[in-house]
Amino acid sequence: MTGWRPVIVVASANGEVGMDAAWAILERGGSALDAVEAGVREVEDNAEDHTVGYGGYPNLLGEVELDASIMDGSTRAAGAVGALRGYRHAISVARAVMERLPHVLVVGDGAARLASELGLAREELLTAKARDTWRNGLDRSPSDAGGDGSLVERVQSVIGDIFDPELARQASGTHPAPGGTVNFLALDREGHLASAVSTSGWAWKFPGRLGDSPLIGAGNYCDDRYGAAACTGWGELTTRACTARMVVAGLASGQTLPEACGAALADLKGLEPGEPGGRGYVNLVAIDRSGRHLAASTKEGTEYVWRSDGMDRAERSPRSLVVA
Repeated sequence: MTGWRPVIVVASANGEVGMDAAWAILERGGSALDAVEAGVREVEDNAEDHTVGYGGYPNLLGEVELDASIMDGSTRAAGAVGALRGYRHAISVARAVMERLPHVLVVGDGAARLASELGLAREELLTAKARDTWRNGLDRSPSDAGGDGSLVERVQSVIGDIFDPELARQASGTHPAPGGTVNFLALDREGHLASAVSTSGWAWKFPGRLGDSPLIGAGNYCDDRYGAAACTGWGELTTRACTARMVVAGLASGQTLPEACGAALADLKGLEPGEPGGRGYVNLVAIDRSGRHLAASTKEGTEYVWRSDGMDRAERSPRSLVVA
C-alpha cells in the first residue's frame, strides 16, 4: 500500500443495483478494475433493466446482442466485445479479451467462443417481457409502417434472407427509448482508475450494429494520469466525436472537470443523431485522478449515482445540463 487514499465509485443511474458490490471491493482495498466489473455484472443480471445483459431489448430480428468494454487506467490496457449472443456477462468477456488475448475488440461468434472457453453458461437472453415489447413495438398497422403487413410480419418474413435496411430505421422509431447503457468508474486506494461499460444497445437495431460502448475512446476511456470518462445515450454521436477520450484529453490539457465535460458535449453540436423523429442525446460520467467527479448530459432531468468515503450508501444526484 502507498498509504491511505480516498476511494470513489460513480455510475449511470441504472448502476445503482451494482453499487454495493463495487463498493464492497473498494472498501476492503480491492482494485478499481475488480470493482467496476462487479458493479456492471449486477446490472447485467437485472432482468428488469432492458438496456443491459439478461432481459435486454433485442435487435430487429429478436436476438439480444451485447456490447461491453473495460479499461485499466494504470496501463491503459483495454478489452471489448461486440454483438455477443447467448452470454449475459459481456463485461467479464471484455475483461478476458484484455487479459488473455493480444487484442482489444472481439465480436460475434469469436466473442461467444471466448465466453464458452471461460466457462460461462450459455442461455437465452431474451425474456418473455422483452420479447413482448419487441413484438408489440413492431406490430403496427401497414399505414404506419409502409408497405404490406405490419413491421413484425415484414421482419419475420425475411429472417434468414437479405432485407431492406429501411426496416431498421422504421423499427427504431417504434420504441420511445431505444438506447441505454450502464457505466461504472472507480478510483481505488492505490490511486488507480478503471472504467467499464455494458449494453444491449439500440433496441430493434440492425443486426450486428455496434455503438460506442465497445469502442475505446468513444464510449469509454481511462488513464490514471488524468481521469476517466464513459458515455450513455446515442452512440452514433459519441462514436463520431470520440467523446470519452475527449474528456480525458481535456483533463490532460489542464481543463477542469466541468470544462472538459462541457467541451466534449458541446463538440457534438451539429451532428445528426441518426435516429428518426428526434434529436439524439448524450450523457457522461467522469472522474479526475484526484477523485473529483462530475456527470453531465445534453438531456434535461437525467441522474447518476456515486459513493465515496464517509457515505453510508450510494447517492443519486442530477447531472449538469449542457446545451449542445
